[in-house]
Amino acid sequence: MNGATGKPHRSTEDSAGSTGRPGPSKKSLTRRFLRWTEHILAGIGLCFIVYHFTFELVVMTSESMAPTLLGTAYENGDRILLEKVSGWFRSPQRWDIYHYYDDDGNPVTKRIVGLPGEKISIKDRTLLINGTALARPKATTAIRYYAYGNLANGQEVDCGRGYFMMGDASIDSLDSRYTGPITRDRFHGRVWCILSPGGRRGFVH
Repeated sequence: MNGATGKPHRSTEDSAGSTGRPGPSKKSLTRRFLRWTEHILAGIGLCFIVYHFTFELVVMTSESMAPTLLGTAYENGDRILLEKVSGWFRSPQRWDIYHYYDDDGNPVTKRIVGLPGEKISIKDRTLLINGTALARPKATTAIRYYAYGNLANGQEVDCGRGYFMMGDASIDSLDSRYTGPITRDRFHGRVWCILSPGGRRGFVH
């Protein structure tokens, strides 16, 4: 009893117990953990899906696109990031570099030089479109095109519904001069940038 008031004392433990809230149970913590784990895994899965449909990493294993892209084998080739988004909104453009597969399933990376409906030829190592010398962007002015394959001896090739693809190192490149124009549905992705090695990292033009 509390002296004159006649009220009983409440112990400190009783006071804390009456105002405090019980902590979360083990079952509640487990449910929270599982819920967060589910969200994280769903996020990772979404990232993989987005990557699959919009980007792809490939390795340059041929010298046919030198000096723009370098590599002779998987161990020393440029690590290249392809993007697939631009193809949803526009047609492939001249000078774009695209990755595709040949009839034997081998990966190929070449530059577009001829568009559907055009006729292409080579004279004095210069590209001609419908008989007129083709103006080139600064990044390609040093490239020399060799009249081999179906462009030998001044021959002209009609691109039809396809794109005429050539390697920047056209003196030694298995491209549309030997395999013919490539239709758009064969394109796997546009070469966007080099990720490694570090000294060559950057966007590709």
